[in-house]
Amino acid sequence: MSDHSLPGDARFFTRMGPFPASRLAEAADAEIVAGSAAPVDVLFRGVAPLQSATAQDISFLDNRRYLPLLGETRAGAVVLGQAFRDQIPPHAIGLVCKSPYLAWARVASLFHPVTPARPGIHPSAVVGADVSIAPDVEVGPFAVIGDRVVIGAGTAISAHAVIGDGVRIGERCRIGAHVAASHALIGHRVTLYSGARIGQDGFGFAVGPAGFESVPQLGRVVIEDDVEIGANATIDRGSMRDTVIGAGSRIDNLVQIGHNAQLGRCCIVVSQAGISGSTELGDYVTIAAQAGLIGHIKIGDKARIGAQCGVMSDVEAGADVIGSPAMPFREFFRNVAVLRKLARRPDKPSSEADKAAG
Repeated sequence: MSDHSLPGDARFFTRMGPFPASRLAEAADAEIVAGSAAPVDVLFRGVAPLQSATAQDISFLDNRRYLPLLGETRAGAVVLGQAFRDQIPPHAIGLVCKSPYLAWARVASLFHPVTPARPGIHPSAVVGADVSIAPDVEVGPFAVIGDRVVIGAGTAISAHAVIGDGVRIGERCRIGAHVAASHALIGHRVTLYSGARIGQDGFGFAVGPAGFESVPQLGRVVIEDDVEIGANATIDRGSMRDTVIGAGSRIDNLVQIGHNAQLGRCCIVVSQAGISGSTELGDYVTIAAQAGLIGHIKIGDKARIGAQCGVMSDVEAGADVIGSPAMPFREFFRNVAVLRKLARRPDKPSSEADKAAG
């Protein structure tokens, strides 16, 4: 059965509001620029795309490609950048700002804040000895909390999550269903989405006369504040030192991060990328989808690694690389252009043997 309802379906999301334009402008750090026929007393009830918004919805524009939709929208208010302030429809209120997408995130969060933890421990949950759990923590059905675990105020532990002995979780964290976390120190406001695996054995083994022998993995995983880790991502604990995920970083679904890896602040690692053990990322590094990084290398601050890139050596700060092996963007695309030219050339036998074979 098809359902074309607007964003923020009340069956799944918390709803707040309505809000006047002044409150939205405050959240967005935006200037109010009203169209010539815009009402001044409207209360806005939700967010919606330009195509389907109504007079009581707020929408946003951040890409010139969608500018034609601005002239057609029925939205009562639109978040947009300075470049579009002269194109606000007569019936609409413009919230003009420097960073429309950031402003949109804040406006949408105003209408749909994160659902707070529902204090209490479900009767089916298993809780170990010597734990410290804040009074307003939520522990869902069939969750397992090990011995000596510490869980800070406002945190929610979802159904079937397993928190190993000694793990520390900060305040206002969200631990999704079926998450397994062990050997980990987790900061404040961290989100682990469903199925994430934190603190499992690193991939370490020695070769003996009779085969492989596992090397004890004696480190931890340290996740700093304001990190989000996607569904089914895996982060191995360190072998001798900690694996560290820097504050504010975003790890997508299905990412693998090896033992001893060190990620700086606000790094982005996109789905299916793999970071091998003991690799170090600076601050604000971006790793695109399906990229692979060999171990024991350093990636400088603000470097960007392209999709499906194979990185086998250090990358300088601010560099953009792509390809396998990784190379600067310009070099990669020059190589692609040369290969395309070669592919279009007619075959030219280089010797008599080639002619005979042809």
